[in-house]
This record gives sequence, structure tokens and C-alpha cells, in this order.
Amino acid sequence: MSGAWTLQAGAQALFCVATPAVALWAAERSRVVKALGPVVLCYLAGIVLTNVPGLSLASHASLAVSEAAVPLAIPLLLFSTDLRKWTKLAKGALLSFGLACLSAVTAASAVGLAFRASVDEWWKVAGMLVGVYVGGAANMSAVGLAVGTRSETFVLLNAADVVCGGLYLLFSLSLAPRLLALFLRPFTAEAHHDAFEHPGEKLSSWTRAHARPMALSFLLSALIAAVSAGVAWGVLGRLDAGLVLLVITTLALGASLAPKVRALDGSFELGEYVLLVFCVAVGSLADVRQLTGASSLILLFVLLTMLGAAALHFALCALFRIDRDTALISSTAAIFGPPFIGPVAAALKNRALVGPGLTLGLAGIALGTYFGVGTAWALRALFGG
Repeated sequence: MSGAWTLQAGAQALFCVATPAVALWAAERSRVVKALGPVVLCYLAGIVLTNVPGLSLASHASLAVSEAAVPLAIPLLLFSTDLRKWTKLAKGALLSFGLACLSAVTAASAVGLAFRASVDEWWKVAGMLVGVYVGGAANMSAVGLAVGTRSETFVLLNAADVVCGGLYLLFSLSLAPRLLALFLRPFTAEAHHDAFEHPGEKLSSWTRAHARPMALSFLLSALIAAVSAGVAWGVLGRLDAGLVLLVITTLALGASLAPKVRALDGSFELGEYVLLVFCVAVGSLADVRQLTGASSLILLFVLLTMLGAAALHFALCALFRIDRDTALISSTAAIFGPPFIGPVAAALKNRALVGPGLTLGLAGIALGTYFGVGTAWALRALFGG
């Protein structure tokens, strides 16, 4: 009996690890799958698996995979960050990104308080939304683990973010440039640093040449996770997820200062893959019967937070006389991260902002966990959980 149980747990773990490869392969060959996105596909794969009639999964196996994936993914995503380039960004870009972070915290906190009586994990949801709207999916996952969010809430939250994020991306690529031009001043190249003409970070592709640096980056990520667990155990006498993830982020940023670490090609892509593994694992923990009741509330929570953060950010940009292109690129960096900088810059017809946009996007990944966990803990301390 125990042998069969072990085989089942191993099969589940293998399914979680292998599914992202299938999703990425399909996304390259199918327009429908590409439009849907590997993240959504991985969540759906996990949800479908766990809701197959008559199939009983070993939930502890999926939980173990999900809890291991995020601590490994965060360092991989941060190794390519060049902290020194943050200081080379124009003041307007840094200010605009700072305003985007402030807007995310303000909007999530306000909406969270408004939903305090109707969403039982409101402060956790607010913190996770700050994490994703300052950094990205990795930060949402990290904050969720740090504050102990239920897997059902996380699946709902991510689904709502996909829907709302898709609508906002369409807005950014179509109506936003014209609408923002009505009250934000035009972009002037002279106001920006020359470094803006070049990519801020190198985002490499999956090739055989990256096998060795990917393996090294994975081992370094595992080492950082192990050291962080040891620090948490030494300080608190237990493995506190919040402290572990904050230490992991700090050590990963410290490692990124080493040129040899930044030169590990493929680390960012490997981190994204590990996040997809997390998506499958979390999806396999979701019981559809538990996802129907609060779905509309979570969707409204996310929609109001995103709209509130974007509106406040652009209003502050107008107040501080930040130009249209910098405002929209920094908003994209905060809400979507590095992958969407190129398309939005193309919509603006402004290649000069691709470099700083990528840099700001990775800065968001570095800061998102701090902001998200901090917001969640502050809301709980001030208003109760």
C-alpha cells in the first residue's frame, strides 16, 4: 500500500515538472495556446487533474512541490539583475516606478479594507496583489507562501489577475498612448540617460549552450535556499516561510553583484520554468467545488486594485510632470514585468525605453516580496486578520 502511495506521489511530482515543458512546446506551435499562455495552461492542467472523477491525488506531494518551487525560482529570476544599473536610470524613470509601487500599495490596502468583511483572507490577498503589481507572479507566490494563503484563494487570485491583466494589457497596447497624451507631457530623449538605448538585462533563450550555466545557477539557487532556511532556523528556531523568503531575496540580490553570477545565461528562463512547475502543483490542489463561491468577489477585488493602482499612478505622474512614455513603461514594468516591455515600447514607437523598462521590471521582482509581505503584515497588525 505504501509502495503504491509512493509511486503515486512520484508520478504527481513528475507531472508537475513535465507539464510546463509541454505547455512551452505547445505555445510555440499553436496560436490558441500562445494566446492562452503557458501560465494559464499549467494552472488548468493541475485543476483538471485533481478534478478527474474517481482520481484521488496525494495532496501532500503537490504541496511539497509548490513549497519547494518558489524558493528556487526567486534566486534564478534575480541572478541576472544588475543593481548598479538602477542608479544609471534617469530620475524620471525611477520616480515613476516608485510612484507605481506606492500606488499599488495604496490601492491594494484601500480595496482590502473595503473587502474586509466579505473576504476572510483580505489582508493576504492585498499583500499578494502588491507583490504581483510591484514585481510579478514569483512575488505573488512568495507572498502567498509567506503569509499562509490557502491554495484555493491563490488559484482564484491568479485566474482573476490573468483576466484583469489581459484587459489592461490590451488597453496599454491600444488606447493608453492616446489617452495618456491628453494629460501627460510628451517624451523627450534628452531627459534620459544614454544607457536607455541598450537593454538593461540580457534575457537569453533555451539552448544546449545554456545547459551548464543553467545547472550552475540551479545549484546556487538551491544553496541560497538551504542557507536561508538555516538562518531562519537559527534565528527563530523554526522554518518561518516569511523570513526564509526575505533572506532568499536578499542573498540572491547579493549574489547578483558578482559578474560571474550575472553571466549565467538562462537563469531567468529556468526561474520562469520553475514557476510554471509551481502553477501546476497549486492547480492540482484546487477543488473546483471550493472555487465557485468567492470567485466574483476575488475578481472584483483584483479589478478594483489594478484600476486603482493604475489610475493613481498616472495621476501622480501628471502631478510630478513625468512624460507619457516613461509613465506607461514604468506601469508595465510594475504590473507585468520584463516580458511585456518590448510590446508596449513598440506600441509607443519608443525603443529608447526598452532598456530601462527591463531594468525596472527586474527591480520590481527584487522588491515585490518585500513590499507584498510588508503590506500584508502591516494590514494585519493595524486592522486584524
